[in-house]
Amino acid sequence: MIKPRLGHINFLNVLPLTYSLNQCGFSEGIDMKNGVPSVMNNDLINNRLDASEVSSIIYAKNDDKLLILPDMCVRADGAVRSIILVSRKPIYEINEDKIILTAQSATSHTFARIILHKAYDANPKYYTRHISPENPVPEDATASLLIGNDALYVYHHQDKENFYYYDMGVEWKKLTGRCMVYAVWAVHKDFAQNNPEALQLLYERLYKGIHHGYAHKKEAINTVLDTMPFTYPQLDEYLEVIKWNLTEEYLDNLMVFYKYAYEMDLIPRIPKLKLAPVTR
Repeated sequence: MIKPRLGHINFLNVLPLTYSLNQCGFSEGIDMKNGVPSVMNNDLINNRLDASEVSSIIYAKNDDKLLILPDMCVRADGAVRSIILVSRKPIYEINEDKIILTAQSATSHTFARIILHKAYDANPKYYTRHISPENPVPEDATASLLIGNDALYVYHHQDKENFYYYDMGVEWKKLTGRCMVYAVWAVHKDFAQNNPEALQLLYERLYKGIHHGYAHKKEAINTVLDTMPFTYPQLDEYLEVIKWNLTEEYLDNLMVFYKYAYEMDLIPRIPKLKLAPVTR
């Protein structure tokens, strides 16, 4: 059996899985590569990986070559804390302003564009470049969108005298009344069809790894406290905000996101959701 090539995004929103893969032997038999969402997305699409967690919008743009691994995602119902818009003015005053988008993610770009246009009738000018959480809004911009660990840091270190802070999960809930699925685990169709045993192994390790890591949440958090600028209570609370189960309801919510993205010409078509043939 071949070793499946797995991309892993080492963000805190998948800390339970990271713990299982790195500390508990769940990566045995898997060739694993770590990276930020933009790199993992690109490597999967260009066949340098067989499977990876990917931004939800990446599946929409490549549904002809990818399958979704069932029962797993990264989602939140309302507040997410790790996708934060930091602005020099209230969000309802943003119109044709300059907004900086982090280079790390694709879904968050689409997500922000939809919310600002549909909820606030805004048409900002977007630019992508590196953003520092210590200096979240460059002098030449009105606002910045941060994601992942950087956004979580900003959430806990708000300078409310100079900036306004908006949790984009809250904004999505206000706009749609829906939960948001930010990422899914996807595999190449060719890999799934030609390597059913490796596919099943990979799925079991990922699915069980998430649940094992969450069952050992205390131990998982303790592995990162010395290297991350967060306290135990902050991370403990965050891992109750993020959820990882993907049900029919949440697949339906994902289609709402895709519908809005298509209406704004941010994706070429509304994708079909196709699940990989695995068993739990």
